[in-house]
Amino acid sequence: MTDGSSKSGIIAARLRNYFLTGLIICAPVAITVWLVRSFIEWADSWVKPYLPSFYNPDTYSPVAIPGFGLLVAIVVITLVGFLTASIIGRSIINFGESLLNRTPLVRTIYKSLKQIFQTVLQDQSSSFKKAGLIEYPSPGLWSLVFIATDAKGEIAAKFDERGMDMVAVFLPPTPLPTAGFLLFVPRDKIVPLQMSAEDAAKLLISGGLVTPDHKPLADAPPRPITQQKRA
Repeated sequence: MTDGSSKSGIIAARLRNYFLTGLIICAPVAITVWLVRSFIEWADSWVKPYLPSFYNPDTYSPVAIPGFGLLVAIVVITLVGFLTASIIGRSIINFGESLLNRTPLVRTIYKSLKQIFQTVLQDQSSSFKKAGLIEYPSPGLWSLVFIATDAKGEIAAKFDERGMDMVAVFLPPTPLPTAGFLLFVPRDKIVPLQMSAEDAAKLLISGGLVTPDHKPLADAPPRPITQQKRA
């Protein structure tokens, strides 16, 4: 009876290990495929309804062709960027923006979104490309943040009056860092990290389980938070 029980326990342990190993391999693949498919279907649902039936391949195919709407969106966005580089295209864009800027409520949303995209997508911008640690929510407790930019505008002026050099940071929650808090932290209170923003995001999403490898720089001082030009 003892030998039978031990063999059954060994088999059960092996099966459990096999299942966990398979789960580790299959789960990320399945979730990635689901996310990609959901994004493609979302893009198709926005673009395909506006396509003439003559140009929509679903008209001639008994099965819906996924990704065609996303491809059309990429081509249109690239074409708009190309036309904007010309004088005529720039004039058309400026005319369209002038109409939006005259529309109440819409102009506020448009200007805010445009400024966000310009700040995030500009090559020279370092916003959200660095991670750091701040002592939050109380002394002795540390939180991982993404470094956004220096305080600007009226907020920067108010801090300057008090002799404070402040940096805007984004404090995301775990495990979904899609929302969070905007905090203004003194520059010398931020501990900059060498890890990339992608590795910091992995650390947040995993709840601290996925920790990036650390390769200390020999005789290198802590990397300072570079001061950006204020608007």
